[in-house]
Amino acid sequence: MASSALLLLILMVVAATVHGHTHTPGGTPAARFWEAALPDSPMPESIVHLVQKGTDHSPLQQHHSAAMILPNACLGYSYRIICNSPAQQALSVEGLFFRESDMRVGRTMTVARPAFDPAPFLPRKASERIPFGNLTDALDRFGTAPGSQEAARVGETLSACSEAPLAGEKKARPLAAAASALPNSGLPRRVYTVQAIKSLGGGGGGYVACHRRAYPYAVYECHMMEDSSEEAYVVSIRGSSGLPTVDMAAVCQFDTSNWIPAHPAFKILGTHPGGSPVCHFLPYADLMFGVKLANNA
Repeated sequence: MASSALLLLILMVVAATVHGHTHTPGGTPAARFWEAALPDSPMPESIVHLVQKGTDHSPLQQHHSAAMILPNACLGYSYRIICNSPAQQALSVEGLFFRESDMRVGRTMTVARPAFDPAPFLPRKASERIPFGNLTDALDRFGTAPGSQEAARVGETLSACSEAPLAGEKKARPLAAAASALPNSGLPRRVYTVQAIKSLGGGGGGYVACHRRAYPYAVYECHMMEDSSEEAYVVSIRGSSGLPTVDMAAVCQFDTSNWIPAHPAFKILGTHPGGSPVCHFLPYADLMFGVKLANNA
């Protein structure tokens, strides 16, 4: 008699998997922890890179300003706050948001993700010694000038982490989250054809989405919906000229009634709060954890 076991399935986000290309990390403490926690999910190359980067170029010793000033892409907590700076709009316009009707095999869509190398992970022992939540302490410890653009972004992150969740949502702030396997070079702006679509059964809390936040080291804002207002997918897309197929994690929001009217997705897609569903790909270095059923004999 077959039985079903729930297994965590980590989805490498936004070009998370380029078909036929994998990487096996060495026997580092981080790799051993990952294997123990997610034995059936290999560590993404981007995780290997960011863990190694944190070892070779620790944020406690080197300042990673570029990783802190890239604007967020108006996701997660930003669904309901003003998110209309020119930089944020640019991130949104470049093929991030799309209509649910675009997600059909054979349909085409313009997709692009910018090149970016996010803040690295800190070793666990180092991160545990650093209090999280105090802006003044964070700025001082990492050598960030008060009043600077970087300081403002760090303040936004701390504010987002303390904000109450949306209705039906659970929030978490894991300091040892994983990153995407998308190359640092990003995804070139091109017209891509949808090759395949796989639903992850998101409604009912079947997945957890983790959005990268600006901070001196890797910090993610994660949320899990408890109702059917969201659905998660893996969308396989392929560019022209023989480019490989790329798996993109995507989320469709079916209830946008609590989003701010000024959210750029409404302008881009021609809809409004509570209107037609809004879908988006997860940006570079974001994560999605799903649940799959495995039948064991």
